[in-house]
Amino acid sequence: MPLTANHSKAPTLTVIGGGLAGSEAAWQAASRRVPVTLYEMRPAVRTEAHETDLLAELVCSNSLRSDRLDRANGLLKEEMRRLGSLIMSAADETRVPAGSALAVDRAAFAAEVTRRIENCHGIRIIREEVTAVPPEGTVIVASGPLTSSPLAKALYAITGEHYLFFYDAVSPIVAAETIDMNECFAASRYHKGDADYLNCPLDEGQYDDFYEALVTAERAGPHEFEKREFFEGCLPVDVLAARGKDALRFGPMKPVGLTDPRTGEMPNAVAQLRAENVARTMYNLVGFQTSLRWGEQKRVFRMIPGLRDAEFLRFGVVHRNTYINAPALLNERYQCRAVPRMFFAGQISGVEGYVESAGSGLIAGINAVQHMRGEQPLTFPQETMLGALAHYIANADRRHFQPMNANFGLLPPMKKRRGQRKLERKLAYSSRALAALEAVVSGQWSVVSDR
Repeated sequence: MPLTANHSKAPTLTVIGGGLAGSEAAWQAASRRVPVTLYEMRPAVRTEAHETDLLAELVCSNSLRSDRLDRANGLLKEEMRRLGSLIMSAADETRVPAGSALAVDRAAFAAEVTRRIENCHGIRIIREEVTAVPPEGTVIVASGPLTSSPLAKALYAITGEHYLFFYDAVSPIVAAETIDMNECFAASRYHKGDADYLNCPLDEGQYDDFYEALVTAERAGPHEFEKREFFEGCLPVDVLAARGKDALRFGPMKPVGLTDPRTGEMPNAVAQLRAENVARTMYNLVGFQTSLRWGEQKRVFRMIPGLRDAEFLRFGVVHRNTYINAPALLNERYQCRAVPRMFFAGQISGVEGYVESAGSGLIAGINAVQHMRGEQPLTFPQETMLGALAHYIANADRRHFQPMNANFGLLPPMKKRRGQRKLERKLAYSSRALAALEAVVSGQWSVVSDR
């Protein structure tokens, strides 16, 4: 909602980066009557992955993953909804059918976030590149995985810590009208929810041919490629395939929970397609992020039944992802230990994933306001997914730090009840998390100092 309070004499929070994290951080601060200057370098300076100048543009999948409370990402979403998240509100408004997952119309989502930020009178947007951190005032660095070189050098000079690099990959998108619907079937795994996925089944011979073509296909930048470090949760399909012939059948091409209506049996392997927009005119190859050359993507992926004549609206690409050594730099409030006026949020802070990035922005936005008011920043309970993720990036092994997704393994363990099933146990974790969050919201939980 637009904010109309007069902020002219109040100190201003500077947010660098208009992605998911920066947009969320700016919104949280403005909602608390703190004026914000939000810097976004696009369209003046382009990146190798973005295609528009909209805020919060999704450059990889259009899925924000599971929306169920027995899934870690679903719990994280619910926590953020209860804290008034801009990103979750916009995602819920622009969602497209995706079974139990929350997927959005990519263009509509970014447009909605941009509209709300532009209409918020407490936020001023400046479209230019930031090459140095402001010498004074509170700052949130949410410059994302594609942080420009000048800003990266400026951050290095301030933190004194080396940056870590790995490479991320995105999946191709194909035109719906070019998919052969006679070769695929609509279904969700285990028949949960609506039939929101198109499934392209492969028999043993088809899979063998596809696998051989994939592992022998030409990659982009083959010499440099061997030096790249990919995040385990977003491996290119060609890198995963190189681990063994069945790696894909236990990964993005797993057939479990699906029955081919033509045979009445589970296929040998399945490639899934998910709608990219509400009109379902575009489909994403789920889990097929790739580093193959574009011509090779056409040749290899058209071997999948149903995609023989597919028109590729976007090819998969590999792009740099930059993040700081968070355990050496940040506390559990996403605050820089050595420079308390500085906060980090988003993938540059060491979280991985759309919702995780927005969640870190939410916490950073709240705590930047606390800092500006001379109040103690909040450490969210480790029983919450928000708090557990923040705890991890602040306390992980700094010698071998890697980005982290939300997962139940981050939460403090609960005593297992006799006969308790896995689903019941995960729901119990979520119930405990939401109760702990409610205590924060209602002011019953006490602030703790840095550990």
